Amino acid sequence: MSREDQFVPHVFVSDGKAAMDFYKAVFGGTEGDSMMAPDGKRLMHGEIVLDGHKLFVSDEFSESEGGSGKTPQTLGGTSVRITLSADDADAVVRRAVARGARVLMPVQDMFWGARYGKFVDPFGHEWGINQQLKELTPEETEAAAAEFLAKKKTD
Repeated sequence: MSREDQFVPHVFVSDGKAAMDFYKAVFGGTEGDSMMAPDGKRLMHGEIVLDGHKLFVSDEFSESEGGSGKTPQTLGGTSVRITLSADDADAVVRRAVARGARVLMPVQDMFWGARYGKFVDPFGHEWGINQQLKELTPEETEAAAAEFLAKKKTD
C-alpha cells in the first residue's frame, strides 16, 4: 500500500465551504474528496490538493456529534503554524490578503536563503510562506543567522 503523505495537516474552521474556496484560490490547489454533514450546512471532510499533497479541512463539530477538533475562534487562537513552500511567496501572500488574511510578518529576504512571510487566514489559522531562493551550507546559514540576529539587536 502506497502512502501519499506521512503527515496531513487538518484544520478546523467556522465555514468549511468558504475555507475550501479560500485555500484553493490562495494556494492554487484543487479540491479533492469532500463530504457535507447530514445537515447539508457543515463540511465533515474536505481536501485541498497541492502538488499531490493534501490539506484536510472541516467545520467544528460538538463532542456529541463525534467532533474533537476546535477552531481558533473556540480556542482563542491557534496553536500551530503551517508552512507552505511556494514558488512565489509574495504572490501567495498578496492573494491571501486580497481574500481577507492579515499579514503578521511581511515577506522578506531571510538568512536561510529564502523569502518568507506569515499571515493569519480569515479562519484564524497561521501560515508561513517560504520561497527558497538558494541552498546554503549549514556553516553559511549559521553565519547568516548570527549576522541577522546581531543586526536585530541594534535595530
